[in-house]
Amino acid sequence: MSDLDRPIFDIIVIGGGVVGCALMRRFALNGARALLLEKGADILSGVSKANSAILHTGFDAPPGSVEGACMQAGYKEYLEIYQRFGLPLLETGALVVAWNEEQLAQLDGIIAKAHENGVDNVSRMPRAALRAAEPQLADRALGAVLVPHEFVIDPWSSPLAYLRQAVALGAEYRFNTEVKSGEFSGKSWRLGTSNGDYSARIVINCTGTQGDIVQRICTPPAFEIRPRKGQFLVYDKSAASLIKAIILPVPTPTTKGVVLTKTIFGNLLLGPTAEEQEDRDHAQVDANMLQGLIDVGTTMLPALPQHAVTATYAGLRPATEFKDYQIKAEAGKNWIGVNGIRSTGLTAALGIATYVAQLCAETFPEAAKYSPPATLIWPVMPMLAEHEPRAYQKGDDTEIICHCERVTRGDIERALGADIPAKSLGGLRRRTRVMMGRCNGFYCAAKVAKLTEGQIYPRLAKGGKDA
Repeated sequence: MSDLDRPIFDIIVIGGGVVGCALMRRFALNGARALLLEKGADILSGVSKANSAILHTGFDAPPGSVEGACMQAGYKEYLEIYQRFGLPLLETGALVVAWNEEQLAQLDGIIAKAHENGVDNVSRMPRAALRAAEPQLADRALGAVLVPHEFVIDPWSSPLAYLRQAVALGAEYRFNTEVKSGEFSGKSWRLGTSNGDYSARIVINCTGTQGDIVQRICTPPAFEIRPRKGQFLVYDKSAASLIKAIILPVPTPTTKGVVLTKTIFGNLLLGPTAEEQEDRDHAQVDANMLQGLIDVGTTMLPALPQHAVTATYAGLRPATEFKDYQIKAEAGKNWIGVNGIRSTGLTAALGIATYVAQLCAETFPEAAKYSPPATLIWPVMPMLAEHEPRAYQKGDDTEIICHCERVTRGDIERALGADIPAKSLGGLRRRTRVMMGRCNGFYCAAKVAKLTEGQIYPRLAKGGKDA
């Protein structure tokens, strides 16, 4: 199809992270003809692929902030819909632990902020109760704030479910399509990309660490993206029994600090660090920083060194000079920037989508008139959670390919043949858990390469990696 033959979409969303996928779902549910443009080979190719996978109550969000409102709306909607998608949920609760007298003195303030945010069930936990609830924590833990109803979720299947529902309702997507330029006619945008031109009445920019760069297509940005790197350690599944709740630190003005949490996949996660850097695209792990992370973790959980680290990873957060999200509609230009979405984006995504859709309707009423679909479609996601029955347990009549994570040939074939198929190794890993166990693909990579030959990024067969 030539550029001249391409239709004008109602909405183009730039950026296929968790927020972009949630936006696609919301506009498809509203009846808009929507298109997602993602420069990577799959969704979650950037910021969203690396996070702590916690569904937060928003108890510690800045009161009155857009971030706080979107977090609480997103949290509520996720709990309303996750079962319809077949998504897992692991209720652990959270403990904000004080490790010294200064932090102990801050706990009442954390409770007051939570109550101001409407999270009324947050309460003080004295040292004796903390020791009884989490006996593996170091003796120096002085007390905590108990935050019930914090959850651990699947950070990859959730956004894929959002996009799958959007596509089922008529939305479209293009991967490997980088937006490089744009021209506004007064009524619609024509975006120049690495894959030809695309037109839409309204454009939404949610490109993470590229947010201020892409924003310049429309207008000079009123913010600056300052990438903040977070490094993580993944411990073997045996370590997950060391804690029951998510262990949160008393936050500082610049970071929420180092967290200990179970993952939905049965491991223990430690991190992140918080490091400013200039590189917007690459987040490299650093041996010295990781050792420092191990040291911090050991001071909290003395038994931690008895368990092996099976993986490390790093991610970038698109921080700005402002504490709140930078979401703004450009009146008269049919453009909305959704920027500065930091570590809370996984929780807030559904809330952000509703907020942006309302902003769109209020700011561009003539361009944002849609007819919602008569029937909703709810794609059911493959179950990847360790605590729920999976394909190998239910029996899909195929052999196990990845023994570390118990991924079957059927799991892989279904991911390759899905409505939004995996076209990269990273996408396949996030859809199935293949090659994500303690051997990191040492034993199964050859079989995976043979099964996926010609269907995903070809470097796998040559021993390469694709995020």
